[in-house]
Amino acid sequence: MASSRVDEVDQVRAFGAPAVQQDALRGSRATMTAEQAARFSATFTRLVENVEHVLLGKTFVVRLAFTALLSEGHLLLEDVPGTGKTSLARAIAQSVQGTNNRVQFTPDLLPGDITGVSIFDQRKGDFYFHPGPVFANIVLADEINRASPKTQAALLEVMEEGHVTVDGVTHPVGAPFMVIATQNPIEQAGTYRLPEAQLDRFLMRTSIGYPDHASTLRILEGSSVKAHETMIPPVVTAEVVIEMAELARTVHVDPAINDYVSRLVDASRSATEVRLGASVRGALSLIRAAKTHAAAAGRHYVVPDDIKQLAEPVLAHRLILDAEAEFDGVTAGSVVAQILMETPPPSDRQAV
Repeated sequence: MASSRVDEVDQVRAFGAPAVQQDALRGSRATMTAEQAARFSATFTRLVENVEHVLLGKTFVVRLAFTALLSEGHLLLEDVPGTGKTSLARAIAQSVQGTNNRVQFTPDLLPGDITGVSIFDQRKGDFYFHPGPVFANIVLADEINRASPKTQAALLEVMEEGHVTVDGVTHPVGAPFMVIATQNPIEQAGTYRLPEAQLDRFLMRTSIGYPDHASTLRILEGSSVKAHETMIPPVVTAEVVIEMAELARTVHVDPAINDYVSRLVDASRSATEVRLGASVRGALSLIRAAKTHAAAAGRHYVVPDDIKQLAEPVLAHRLILDAEAEFDGVTAGSVVAQILMETPPPSDRQAV
């Protein structure tokens, strides 16, 4: 414990104060201040605590979900049924005074069932757009791997660009916007594996898992209230979420941190167990998530530990393992863990 505290102090000393001259040379926007970071962290903590009234004992997962939201990314939950995935999406939407929709993906689901369709109005003699369930702040795509690849691809445009195009007309979905997709790792009959291009659109992948004994007891004590009847008060408005996301972009990232992320991504591509390593989008996603993670911890700068804590949820799902490695029981998570062990983090700020 003492050594980790020393490491933390060393990182603060090395990366804590962004040089004004460096920011001026880059022509970048003003970086987040310590006071702004403290306010960001306080609001972030209130959001997490609010959702924990619904999803008990899952602080880390809730923090990851809000990190994805405030990093303007999307979340993939790979988990068994009945672990609270729908409750998580609904609680996040309620906490930010946003809207939420749930789409149950099935083999007969069509792209228009998600994005919306143009309908002919006989009285007016013209078409009007009927928006689909994707037009919400938080969209839960339940068992996304049960739909056909064509239907899965309908989400690609909206996840990347925040709008859908129907009959040549573009319709923005608004902000904030996050897709929380789930897939069941157990029942694989009749499912379609998510293509690599779509997996790469998800900022993070994680799992909720079963609650511990104490949390299970608390859940059972409240069994008289159905999950969909549970309402939690809002903490912030949707507009505040947009402001927080913009503020998170201004967190200082030293060139040494960028170099560290680049070396991690390069190592993922050269690992013997990996057929396809992390993309440049994966590296950018790791930096974006690390900025939000740092601000949530009350810091206006990123340290190597931010990268280490987020590397597995951000990078693992982007790796395609060699078939022989998969047969031997190697997982993408273990590959990322090995890369972190073999790639030394920076110990000091890089001169510019």
